[in-house]
Amino acid sequence: MTPTDRRDNLLITSAALRPFKRIVVVGATGAVGNEVLSILQHAAVPATSLVVVGSERSVGSMLSYGDSRLEVTALRQDLFVDGGVAIVCADAATALAARQLAQGTDCLLIDNSSAFRLEAGVPLCVPEVNGATLRGHRGLIANPNCSTILLVMALEPLRAAFGIEEIVVSTYQAVSGKGLAAMEELREQTARALRGEDLSPRLFHEPCAFNLFSHDSDVGLDTGVNGEEQKIIDETRKIWDAPSLRVSPTCIRVPVLRAHTESVRVTLRRAASEAELRRALQLAPGLIVIDDRKNNAFPTPLKAAFRDEVLVGRIRRDPAAEVQQDGTSRTFALLICGDQLRKGAATNAVQIAVLAARLRQSR
Repeated sequence: MTPTDRRDNLLITSAALRPFKRIVVVGATGAVGNEVLSILQHAAVPATSLVVVGSERSVGSMLSYGDSRLEVTALRQDLFVDGGVAIVCADAATALAARQLAQGTDCLLIDNSSAFRLEAGVPLCVPEVNGATLRGHRGLIANPNCSTILLVMALEPLRAAFGIEEIVVSTYQAVSGKGLAAMEELREQTARALRGEDLSPRLFHEPCAFNLFSHDSDVGLDTGVNGEEQKIIDETRKIWDAPSLRVSPTCIRVPVLRAHTESVRVTLRRAASEAELRRALQLAPGLIVIDDRKNNAFPTPLKAAFRDEVLVGRIRRDPAAEVQQDGTSRTFALLICGDQLRKGAATNAVQIAVLAARLRQSR
């Protein structure tokens, strides 16, 4: 599949999703579910094609969708119809329940949780990177972790052109990764901090306003690696089918509402010039290079927020690495920013649906 083909396959339109008889959004009232509905509305998918599912406390409430209103319903078996697709934007327990309910149907399940990402036979897909893995799927496709998606999006053109031997990455992750309640906590804490009031956290183990801290996932007592870091390691290896790839992440939560930032040191298998590296990034689908040294203008979370593209900049040879006589190097540094709720979750899931719909039509 050429880059042009990938671009065409991933264009999100109502027509591209028409092969699905019904689109079910599970977890529609959450942060990622809201983004999925926004993407579908922008693509002019008719409200009559949609079913929105929420938790028990939200059942019966109404969600705005363009000029229409969608009633939130409970998760139940009859929602999963042959020829339909369900985009699950909820926790692992809900994803497992949805899988059970969908069994015996030809309803495609696209899951945003961690429930199935490492399960053998389940594609873990970033369409621009490994869309071919969707061929022959068994009705279940996993959406990778947000930090993993942003990382492999930025590094895929380098892997394809030069090969990758090692990745060292530090992530600076927005609170949106923990959902709408976490975003509200940051807003409230910021206001309290400016008033000089107590900042006792509710969702996080540390105050998030005017602070940063190690990612709030569980830390392995033996390894010292937290859950978010392990996801990046395991998922990157699976997406690239590179089980021995060296990946060393450090994940940090920062006081940003949405859009994650990643500082990356990548060692290539084949030496390249900075110009070659830059050219590979500029030609890649889904990436935008922002790299203006003169004006100190580079990717930021604010520039990436509400965008589907991943921003890449600070492209440079690692000053600690060996430089060849011809000026090439095997080790480079990059800065990446991407909206965690868009390409890091909702957009990627809908793009999977688009690509799956096209594959369904070609059978």
